[in-house]
Amino acid sequence: MNSKDQLVAAIDIGTTKIVAIVGRSDGNGGIEILGLSNTPSTGVKRGVVLNIEETVKAIRTTVDDLEERTGLVLTDVFVGIAGRHIKSKMARGYITRDSHESEIDASDIRRLTADMYKLPIDVGEEIIHVIPQTYIVDNESGINNPIGICGKRLEANFHIVIGQISSARNTERCINKAGMNLMSLVLEPLASSEAVLTDEEKEAGVVLVDIGGGTTDVAIYYDNVIRHTAVIPFGGNMVTEDIKQGCSILQKQAEDLKVKFGYAIGDIAPENKVVSIPGIAGREPKEISFKNLAYIIQSRMEEILDAVNFEIQNSGFAEKLTAGVVITGGGAMLKNLPQLVKFKTAMDVRIGHPNVHLTGKGKDEINQPMYATSVGLILKGLDYLEENKTFARFGEKKQEPVVQQPQYTQQHQYTQHQQSRHTAPPLKEEPVQVEQEQEQEETFYNDRPQGGRSFGDKLRNIWDKIIEATDEKIDESPSK
Repeated sequence: MNSKDQLVAAIDIGTTKIVAIVGRSDGNGGIEILGLSNTPSTGVKRGVVLNIEETVKAIRTTVDDLEERTGLVLTDVFVGIAGRHIKSKMARGYITRDSHESEIDASDIRRLTADMYKLPIDVGEEIIHVIPQTYIVDNESGINNPIGICGKRLEANFHIVIGQISSARNTERCINKAGMNLMSLVLEPLASSEAVLTDEEKEAGVVLVDIGGGTTDVAIYYDNVIRHTAVIPFGGNMVTEDIKQGCSILQKQAEDLKVKFGYAIGDIAPENKVVSIPGIAGREPKEISFKNLAYIIQSRMEEILDAVNFEIQNSGFAEKLTAGVVITGGGAMLKNLPQLVKFKTAMDVRIGHPNVHLTGKGKDEINQPMYATSVGLILKGLDYLEENKTFARFGEKKQEPVVQQPQYTQQHQYTQHQQSRHTAPPLKEEPVQVEQEQEQEETFYNDRPQGGRSFGDKLRNIWDKIIEATDEKIDESPSK
């Protein structure tokens, strides 16, 4: 199948929203999004599925909407995974080849990577990703691509991503109950990186910070290789909760305040502006100043950025990140957030939009930080299909149901035909036809011998007919 004709479907199961998306490659390194739909998420908390039924219902709602828009039926999908249970570590593995003279090929790399999935880990955990960083061939280090090199011992440094089995199985169970098949789980910060980071940034060294509703994902690249990943269990929902508690208002009102009037730095917020919030059940409305609202937001965002700073220092590449920080996700749309991030990290900052690989008509609509993970899942899905030489299945286009005449299978039609041969048609109430049929029956019964006569009467009737035929008289008197 041509890569341009290959369709990919993905589902981003987030804490605040669930996004279903379908796209394909444009043949020039970009992707064209054919359809996107999202719905509020109610069964997920901090990136982990806690209510399967609610999550399945939300998935089915957004998938039905996407299928109606695109005319496609989703069968195989790629799904993002995150949560506080995600952790990563470095590991080294090696294999010994049979000959020094034969060249290293892709099968050797696949065998080495497969061995890393057998690493000992804690009970209840599983390895989600094994990402090679650099290779070593016969003690010659710093090799990015060993294919074609001769050598006997092949080693590599790997970035291992580990997650809880139960969380991964619950996510897969939700997809299966929604009527789809899970092709692969993808770590969300890796997906977001594919959508918003350029090759130059990955080479120079960059930190991706994806601020979602329930979690904040961190991915660090240097020399075009992923060096560190982490999932921080704080996100935009924590800011909303702080506003709710600090201002004594409803959850929905707190979210609206954050999105419409929130600032990430209290000193920049307007001093003389206030917003009026309707009171509950007829009570007096509340007036909240922009500056007080901004200070509430700033205190929680600084806590999140302190955790990001810790992950940067823990990675060992803090001094090599020339390209600075790229923030994305729904939380990146907060006013003045880049200035706060620059103040806390002392690095250059930009907001990441998923427009690095986007093409097609819907580019402007989808080019928002909140859809970075969804677009990245499409990119990761295309890479997965290309690497494994497979394709994603889709159902046929949906058709409008025909109410007038139900559709039957060939076997059902044959059965109906056989029944019609042995079943009389239904009688209709037509008095005229019934009278005619009764007259025909009377004539028929008058012409034919009556079944109630005795044998002698029948014999006498026969003799009468013989006499009429021969014109002879027979004396019926008894013989003397």
